[in-house]
Amino acid sequence: MIQIDHISKSFEKQAVLKDLSILVPGKTITCLLGPSGSGKTTLIRLIMGAISPDQGSIRIDGTEVPDRRLLGRIGFMPQGDCLYDNLTASQNLAFFGRLYGLDKKDLSSRIEESLSLVGLEKESGKLVKKYSGGMKKRLSLAIAVLGHPDVLILDEPTVGIDPVLRRRIWRHFQQWRDEGKTLLVSTHVMDDVTECDRAIVLSEGRFIADDTVSALISRTSTGKIEDLFFDNSRQ
Repeated sequence: MIQIDHISKSFEKQAVLKDLSILVPGKTITCLLGPSGSGKTTLIRLIMGAISPDQGSIRIDGTEVPDRRLLGRIGFMPQGDCLYDNLTASQNLAFFGRLYGLDKKDLSSRIEESLSLVGLEKESGKLVKKYSGGMKKRLSLAIAVLGHPDVLILDEPTVGIDPVLRRRIWRHFQQWRDEGKTLLVSTHVMDDVTECDRAIVLSEGRFIADDTVSALISRTSTGKIEDLFFDNSRQ
């Protein structure tokens, strides 16, 4: 599980997260949902230990972040591209695979598996600088799952991905959950929300809802989970 206790974070005196406490249960797909500027990406960076909170703490399975021992158990897909443009897709995956400590035998099969998952097996020898934005997004997802991590933290993983491939990726996400993995998925794509078990809703750096997706939808008059933002703004 991911336990977030009284986290606050500001940038240049502008509060982005405000005394946030959330529990992300293990072995589930939890959606982190919120409009632009709600603090989703900042929270993900805090969970990964990339930045430090002004106050509060974050623990993953009881271990406080940051802790290098956790890094091998977490697959992370950032919102922006963190790829080497002058390497091919396969070379990018090989580089990150070595960082994960995969041996050559496992690395080769894992690269093939990851490329197949995101539909890039036929583009594996192309330099990343020749990739479209959507292809780069898919390669970033392939890198995140390469090490078969226990925890996947994915920042808008299906943006720019065609509907057929998106459906296939979500089937894999749900299979991994059934195998005992924990997934935290940040998104603003409402179709993605319905694929998740739970949703954590943020607005202006504050927590406004946390429940099963079906329960949150039942709280709205329209059956659209995004209406929770409008209901909250009128309070």
